[in-house]
Amino acid sequence: MKPNSVKGILTDISTEELAHVEMISTILYQLTDGLSPEQIKEAGFNTYFVDHTLGIYPQSAAGVPFTAAYFQSKGDPITDLTEDLAAEQKARSTYDNILRMCENPDVREPIKFLRQREIVHFQCFGEALRMVQDDLDAKNFYCCNPSYEKGCGKNCGKGNNR
Repeated sequence: MKPNSVKGILTDISTEELAHVEMISTILYQLTDGLSPEQIKEAGFNTYFVDHTLGIYPQSAAGVPFTAAYFQSKGDPITDLTEDLAAEQKARSTYDNILRMCENPDVREPIKFLRQREIVHFQCFGEALRMVQDDLDAKNFYCCNPSYEKGCGKNCGKGNNR
């Protein structure tokens, strides 16, 4: 494996993901800027408005606030990259659902762009995962990460099933 290649892929994706948050926040700001109290109530934003006015407060469509628990990092490259692949597919599905429900072209076009980037990120995470797997000295990728288990006396990374 070329560690710098994997690090480069991860750095590029993380930079883009921060830009995604900025784009979504901008869309939300533009959609809510200047709403009257009546419009806020009519749109169902009244409980949000009471807590946050029209400020951007990251939360799910169900109102669950963003938390670092969403990152699900384990520190094992196989586990973490597999989680990253799943996260990209979940994001793509969310964008698909937004596109099914939204007719506003000023929202749809950036969402289509973001959905396409999630597909690209999925492919890049897959490439990084393949690089990591190719570098392992064990054929059983899912047993353990041999670099963490060296000298453990448990015959780790030798194809055994724990």
